[in-house]
Amino acid sequence: MAIADDVEMHANSLWQKDHAHFLHPWTHFDTFKRDGSLVIESAKGAYLTDAAGKRYLDGIGGLWCVNIGYGREEMARAITQQVLKLSYSNTFTDCTNEPATELAAKLAELAPGSLNHVAYSVSGSCANDTAIRLAHFYHSRRGEPHRRVILSRYNSYHGSTYLGMTMGNRDGDRSPHFRYIDGLVHHLSAPYTYRRPEGMTEAQFTDHLVEELHAAIGEIGAENIAAFIAEPIQGAGGVVPPPPGYLPRMREALAKHGILFISDEVVTGFGRIGHWFASQDEYGIEPDIIVAAKGLTSGYLPLGATIYSDRIHEAISAPDPQAWFTHGFTYSGHPVCCAAALKSIEIIAEDGLLGSACTVGDYFETRLKELAALPLVGDVRGRRFMMCVEYVADKGTRARVPEAANMPRRIAQLCEANGLLVRPLGHLDIISPPLILTRAQCDALVDTLRESITEVSQDLRREGFVA
Repeated sequence: MAIADDVEMHANSLWQKDHAHFLHPWTHFDTFKRDGSLVIESAKGAYLTDAAGKRYLDGIGGLWCVNIGYGREEMARAITQQVLKLSYSNTFTDCTNEPATELAAKLAELAPGSLNHVAYSVSGSCANDTAIRLAHFYHSRRGEPHRRVILSRYNSYHGSTYLGMTMGNRDGDRSPHFRYIDGLVHHLSAPYTYRRPEGMTEAQFTDHLVEELHAAIGEIGAENIAAFIAEPIQGAGGVVPPPPGYLPRMREALAKHGILFISDEVVTGFGRIGHWFASQDEYGIEPDIIVAAKGLTSGYLPLGATIYSDRIHEAISAPDPQAWFTHGFTYSGHPVCCAAALKSIEIIAEDGLLGSACTVGDYFETRLKELAALPLVGDVRGRRFMMCVEYVADKGTRARVPEAANMPRRIAQLCEANGLLVRPLGHLDIISPPLILTRAQCDALVDTLRESITEVSQDLRREGFVA
């Protein structure tokens, strides 16, 4: 009893300190003041344990990132050894270190085609910022300094920096209390097939999206556009896979006008859908720039990478005594973070996690799509270990459940009570588990989610939110 009391006291102490001092990303203050946080204390494999000792199957993979699972001893050893050997080394101008150099070479090997150069940062947000600055620098070095506009898409998410939030445009992200960069970004329609215009086939929808791109280029002027940025599968904007042919046709249209294609693979990279990178292996395109983070280190340490082409490098490095690439960070190429990335890549390769993400991921996708038969489930979509469930009040009209019903969060809370973590977001619950998930764990996840959806759906009917 005394041990149990001590555990409860410790858990309550952590909760109170967090509640009093920690401003969390995406805090909803009214909810946080009432409920506080779930305090996670330890993790192993695909499971998390909270401060009170309760264990959860992590259906979120940290935040799309813990690809190799938690508590890998070989990762701990690699990090420890690097800390003892070289804990920090600046990489400004003409300094480097072994892990940063080896990782750059490894990323060039894994990336498609001629993407052979790497700029490091500390997050996906900063890596996307780097991609935009690189695009601007590239065009200016080529004598086209007026190419400044960035084409992005609604429902996109490209990080939470000032620039990142300007590029993204996801429902709920554009707080009126923040400011954004005017005139820099033009947003195109999201490739949201489930909510495409009524009466339009998928092929017609793709035509519509490509025509919209051509119209935007004509309106803005190709000579003013630097780049187009897109996630191969939109992540936080609703796990939206593109319709067939969309990305290759967009790539082709952009290339004709000299507009760079930036593929934001912060989520899709390093195995989440079964490939090192999804751009070419899943969708058949070779972008000019790939942005990576999250699964790059499997979340063990923060690191971002902006991987870019020989063509860009040749332009930016052309002889000019006044040309300095005045961009980078104190922790660019941090030796310990790069050592963690090298070890994560090694584990993914040696444990066959890309293959597992394909085979077990296909099984998981098939099982999860069974939930589409439930009355209030409108769509189950995504790819392998990057999936979501979208809820609707009416399958025929695709009308959404009233926001006041708080359906996704209530389902997530019930899942949590039953030992499963999923991520409620808007009208969805998102699932992105570690790549080490077994078929039995896939079954447990889907069954728990099904039971939670069913129970909450019944409650919503009783409460009059749905018919």
